Amino acid sequence: MTAALDTALPLSTDEAAARGYRERAARLRAASPDEAAAELAEISTAIRRDVLTTIQSAGMGHVGGDLSVTDLMVTALWGTLELHPDQPAHPLRDRFVLSKGHCAAALYSTLASCGFFPRARLADFMAPLSPLNGHPARLKVPGVETNTGPLGHGFPVATGCALGAKLRGETWRTIVVLGDGEMQEGSNWEAAMTAAHYGLANLTAVVDRNRLQQGARTEDTKSLEPLDAKWASFGWEVRVIDGHDHRAIKEAYAPSATGRPVAVIANTVKGKGVSFMEDGVEWHHKVPTDDQVRLALEELNR
Repeated sequence: MTAALDTALPLSTDEAAARGYRERAARLRAASPDEAAAELAEISTAIRRDVLTTIQSAGMGHVGGDLSVTDLMVTALWGTLELHPDQPAHPLRDRFVLSKGHCAAALYSTLASCGFFPRARLADFMAPLSPLNGHPARLKVPGVETNTGPLGHGFPVATGCALGAKLRGETWRTIVVLGDGEMQEGSNWEAAMTAAHYGLANLTAVVDRNRLQQGARTEDTKSLEPLDAKWASFGWEVRVIDGHDHRAIKEAYAPSATGRPVAVIANTVKGKGVSFMEDGVEWHHKVPTDDQVRLALEELNR
């Protein structure tokens, strides 16, 4: 009973980590491209390690997608957006939405690294009564802007955030990360059409294009190509990048150059960073054994 009650404790700011984040993130946003890329890569490796141990402890998770999205998420939260871990509801904060909500372990690990809550609480991932659910919940986890999990929900909410900022004359930005399999949901294309119609240049949609979804390749399930042309035809400014190149990601997150919303198609590898997981469809929700986690951590520590 005691353990269950401990895991149910609400999450609160890690003040020391939040102070460190605010200082380092401000420096990274202003740093030279090479300096920023090197530091963001270091942070991403640390997040990948936390993802592996978090999922190992829980015995559940979506490790392949977590590892493919890590670089995109770290560059957004550490190198691009202005966030306030000590004031998660700050009205002028930038917004980050993880629409592919099943990759919660990567989101929680990154939020903890920023100080939204203590890193030690990652051990509570998916535990009974824990606020760190398998899908992010806005009212339970500081830094989560909206509940996600059912695919096709996060992007429309992010579009609403960006539209709200424009209507209020505010300058904060919204970045939303989607899975490529998620692009088979019609609600996403409705959101894309809406964002272009209202000229939401403050919105960046990032597709984690690892070409794998649950059980199969995206192109075998429902072809997405030509994905860049589809986004462009909906009125978006399109940028196609290597989704593991931190310099390229940071450049792609630059504000719109056309007054249109920005779509970043980030070519990634599912299971990135762990050789025996890379591009393996089985790692969508397979949980690594203790020996596999040890081998993976050895690879990441090299």
